[in-house]
Amino acid sequence: MPQHTQSDTHQQSIVIFDHPLIAHKMATIRNTNTGHRTFRAALSQIAGLMVYEVTRSLPTEHINIETPTQTTARCTVLAGTITIVPVLRAGLGMIDGILDVMPEARIGHLGLARDEQTLEPHAYLNKLPADLDTGPVILVDPMLATGGSASAALTMLRQAGADDIRMICLVAAPEGINRLKADHPEVTLYAAALDERLNEKGYIMPGLGDAGDRMYGTV
Repeated sequence: MPQHTQSDTHQQSIVIFDHPLIAHKMATIRNTNTGHRTFRAALSQIAGLMVYEVTRSLPTEHINIETPTQTTARCTVLAGTITIVPVLRAGLGMIDGILDVMPEARIGHLGLARDEQTLEPHAYLNKLPADLDTGPVILVDPMLATGGSASAALTMLRQAGADDIRMICLVAAPEGINRLKADHPEVTLYAAALDERLNEKGYIMPGLGDAGDRMYGTV
């Protein structure tokens, strides 16, 4: 079961998953000897497993349909249009696993690169639907390190009109969580693991390396 935590000074909810299958697959992607093909598959599978809990609180509505044996049956369906927004490039690796479970979702794209000197992000791509306010938006990025890129992405989503946002990451550092608590306390964060700290270069420890490089074999 996922573990829910909530800050006393902020309303943000942090959900850390405690599931044996997710933990097993996390061991695979943490392993430095895992090749890019296996890494990419496990990354996608973890995202697919996590999205079940992430969508638990999505808004729903009731409709009447005709079944093979009954003229009218009342059913529950998702309300609004769901938008998944990966942060390029590593966030793309989580999309297929999510779409396997929720193929009706549409996809936006945000491109953010981190300056290796300042560790601050700069945007190079912003391709989002015009009507983000018509339903929930789920931001996906494997790593939450300093929180700079995630915070910038969430700000861009707000500026584009999104008002119901959650975020999925695989590995989160305390520094990144604190940044989001300060900048976006209303956004619920879902993480497969909470790691120990950042090193002097801003990388998560113990982490899993550079997710984009490992996913695409560009290490």
